[in-house]
Amino acid sequence: MRRRHLPLIAALACPIVVQSARAQSWPTRPIRIVVVFPPGGSSDIVARVLAEALSTRMNARVVVDNRPGAGGTLGALHVAQQPADGTTLLLSNTAPITSSPPIYPNAGYDPVTGFTHIAYIGATPLVVVANRNLVPAADLQGLIAWVKAQRTPPGYGSSGAGSVAHIAGTLFEQQTGAALTHVPYRGSSPMQADLLGGNIPMAFDTLPQNIEHIREGRLRAFAPWVRAREPMAPDVPTVGEAGLPDLLVENWLGLSGPAGLPPAIVERLNAETNAAMQTDAVRRRLVEHGIAHRPMTPAEFQGFVAKDVQEIGGLVKSLGITAQ
Repeated sequence: MRRRHLPLIAALACPIVVQSARAQSWPTRPIRIVVVFPPGGSSDIVARVLAEALSTRMNARVVVDNRPGAGGTLGALHVAQQPADGTTLLLSNTAPITSSPPIYPNAGYDPVTGFTHIAYIGATPLVVVANRNLVPAADLQGLIAWVKAQRTPPGYGSSGAGSVAHIAGTLFEQQTGAALTHVPYRGSSPMQADLLGGNIPMAFDTLPQNIEHIREGRLRAFAPWVRAREPMAPDVPTVGEAGLPDLLVENWLGLSGPAGLPPAIVERLNAETNAAMQTDAVRRRLVEHGIAHRPMTPAEFQGFVAKDVQEIGGLVKSLGITAQ
């Protein structure tokens, strides 16, 4: 009886063995990591750190492909439409996955089922920053008072319509009663250039993107959106300390791919990404950008994304945020 079942057992095991063998021999072609923002921002920097680490670990060519536009939905749609062979991946984050789809209802993909969510990387802290020459305020309450005192709503920059910075600005207005005018850009770098040049007085952006200018005195930081003080800016009180404990939105980063990626490739990418994040060289680079890695399995990351889409996506709808 047992011998008669051996061929059946072998047949059932065969696909698993084949998948495992393919994952070990994969990749046979270069891998692209699509970033939905222009070069120079936090997402781009993290993608390049990850690409370099994966290239070394997997003995493969891994490159970064910047495809900005429409709140990150153009780049995300491009990835969703690619073959599920593991050669085109997405540096996923809050914008194209959770906050932009409700703003761009014709984005062309489902942020949960339209992708295989592979690995969680970490989150970058948000901060309100202002040009010191244009805004005299010394703390967050002073900034709120300054905004309210202006005859017309001051403009604030963000990395794009539907970005987490756009959500932050809208929440700021709602919870403080201070009216602002949203000025969206195609990424943090062009927005920062206008902020430093005095074309806009303030912005919502990631703290690491602006820390150099904060330390050199060109920009002033107001209340990072974190629970505990940031090591890179220990003298700046958090939003909670500044009296606005509900202003907490996470700008997370992860690695995703088209829907239907083979499980063996997903598991390998997850393992290689988590291992790379634990190396001293990569950890040091991430800490420089305010990112603390937290490993997740693919199933955990998929669940994290589904929950964030429901919560943040629902928040975007309730706030009435548009692509303007």
